[in-house]
Amino acid sequence: MSAAKSRAPWKKFYLIVSAGIFFQAGVAAIDNQTLMAVLVFGLTGSAVAVGATAAISRYGWLFPQLIVAYLAQRHRRRMKFYLVGAFGRVIALALLALLLGFGGNLALPSRIGIFFVLWTFYAFIGGIVAVPYNDIVARSVPSSLRSRLLALRFFGGGLMALGVAGLAHRILAALPFPENYGLIVLCGALFMLVSSLFFLSAGEDRAPPSDSSGGFLSFLGAGFRVLREDSRFRRYLYTRWFAAGVSMAWPFYILQVAGAAIVPSDVALFFALQTLGALLSNPLWGWWGDRLGKGHLLIPMALLGVVAPLMTLVWLGAQWEQRSMALVWFGIVFAVLGSVNTGDTIAHLGYLWEISPNEKRPAYSGYFGMFIAPAALLPFAAAFIGEIFSFSAVFTISLAASLVHMAALRRLLSHPSGETP
Repeated sequence: MSAAKSRAPWKKFYLIVSAGIFFQAGVAAIDNQTLMAVLVFGLTGSAVAVGATAAISRYGWLFPQLIVAYLAQRHRRRMKFYLVGAFGRVIALALLALLLGFGGNLALPSRIGIFFVLWTFYAFIGGIVAVPYNDIVARSVPSSLRSRLLALRFFGGGLMALGVAGLAHRILAALPFPENYGLIVLCGALFMLVSSLFFLSAGEDRAPPSDSSGGFLSFLGAGFRVLREDSRFRRYLYTRWFAAGVSMAWPFYILQVAGAAIVPSDVALFFALQTLGALLSNPLWGWWGDRLGKGHLLIPMALLGVVAPLMTLVWLGAQWEQRSMALVWFGIVFAVLGSVNTGDTIAHLGYLWEISPNEKRPAYSGYFGMFIAPAALLPFAAAFIGEIFSFSAVFTISLAASLVHMAALRRLLSHPSGETP
């Protein structure tokens, strides 16, 4: 084998890592737990709107996956599906940035309405990316390197996200609302554009032949057969529902410090601490997933999932209002959230790739997205619970879901076929 050929797989590996790094930087600029939550609350004054923003983002990511999986399963080249979603979301974010930066002459209800139209477009067209991305990466990178790939992606992306946080801090302090957020969103669009170009340059190998006979209804019926017959897939799906119950509270942590005299630029500080938590824990999660197993990496994520809702319930019960106390207390909360978020993504994607048959990976991604999609609406439900009762109820439900999540994971991994090394 020539030296060029031996380097080719590693070249593809690092191109995919680079794409992931710039994607993480782009996502950082529109982070649902900090920046976007405060932006939407500032525009609307409504926690329900904050929950709707997070729900649209999550549901839009999942909803298209079944249709894309059906189409991708019938083609041995899947990059074209990725390109539609990747460049489509860049356009959506650019338009959103223009709205925030130059839409000051619009009446507020019109600006809010257009904002949600563009945000919905961004979420749903971006959801096209998931299936081809999962399939191309899983076919390009061996199992023993996948957790490392994701860890490098999140580590490099975390470094860039810290830069985004610093930039956001300066922009929030220097420009008026919402023009400051418009510039931040534009930065996110540019990072995602670079990410798409890197992934495109990595290319793809032709997928193995798959059974593409039958129409969409037949494909849909096969998904329900997978749910009935593949017990590991089914049990894992249940655990992800409980994980969604934990994360439904995530968009509302930043709103709990609003009464503690924080200033607008403090939002960027909380985001930086969230990023730092992800960054420092990445090497551990990457090593854990490749050496000890993708499934078993889910366990510490479930354990850490208890911390944020528990600390927030203590805060709400104590009714502290000092800014310095809020910065320290919620700084820890957001650092833990960052660590859990990145570790859970590494574990979740790695485990889903492992339990999906190679020749049916697009289909499995689509089926998983179809069955988990309703859980994406939980932040919307959480917002109503918070408005009608209190946000203490939301964090209590999140805490309870984290305990059930741990029990469900233990049951999954105790099964002989539950773990994949």
